[in-house]
Amino acid sequence: MDERRTGWLLIFLLMAQLLLLASQLPAAGGGKSRLEAGALRTLAPVGRLVNGIVGAGHNTTEWFRGRESLRRENALLLEANRSMSLELLHLQELAGQVERLSEAVSYEPPDRGTLRVADVLYIDHASWIRTLVVFAPKGELMPNQAVLTSEGLVGRVVLVAGDYAKIQLITDRAAGVGAMVQRTRRQGLVQGTSRGGLQLTYLPRQSDVRIGDRVVTSGIDGIFPRGILIGVVVSVETGTDLFQEIRLTSAVDFGRLDHVYMLSRASVPEEVLEALPGEQ
Repeated sequence: MDERRTGWLLIFLLMAQLLLLASQLPAAGGGKSRLEAGALRTLAPVGRLVNGIVGAGHNTTEWFRGRESLRRENALLLEANRSMSLELLHLQELAGQVERLSEAVSYEPPDRGTLRVADVLYIDHASWIRTLVVFAPKGELMPNQAVLTSEGLVGRVVLVAGDYAKIQLITDRAAGVGAMVQRTRRQGLVQGTSRGGLQLTYLPRQSDVRIGDRVVTSGIDGIFPRGILIGVVVSVETGTDLFQEIRLTSAVDFGRLDHVYMLSRASVPEEVLEALPGEQ
């Protein structure tokens, strides 16, 4: 038994000496030892395999995370779709009620008109007289015609020459639009400012107006129909007299206009306008 142990010990010592000698021999071409070179040739493929497995595991993890994120987003979209569907059903029911009540009292709402597209040829941003020129072939252009985009109100026609029209923007300092705060139905007048902004005037100090309120056309000026978005309240200050100082940001980005819509609808009869005070 002792001889066998001694033999194994001698074999172990011999192998250790061989490894020590191999570590001290230079590899072909100089540089590291042959032992290191051999270890590199042996272990490098193993390292690549391990890296590949780790990378595949990472990609798989990212795929599962992406799939989970998509699943959550899909669930949110489905919930939003259900909510919108319920809201649509509610609005349809309300529309049906309004229609039935209108029939009961023989009421017909004002003509909403038709929209025709017009190309923007020129827009004036240089002065406080802010206007644009549009081209609308066969567009039935007429003075005081309302002009808008899908975002909101742009202005009104002030001059017609054939298929061309000059539009006064709502940001013009001389412009005025009958308006109301959509949340409270409080009415006032939206005017342009010297810096091309918008202000809501003639709202008493006690009026409930908040930052973020949407301001829409009131339909009381005889030019713009009710309900067109004008802008959003960005500041409310007490002011120096009986009214608040309210600033708006326009719903329309006038720097991106390339086309607008001309609204054609029945206007207020001339005999009605002539009967108004100050129109004599």
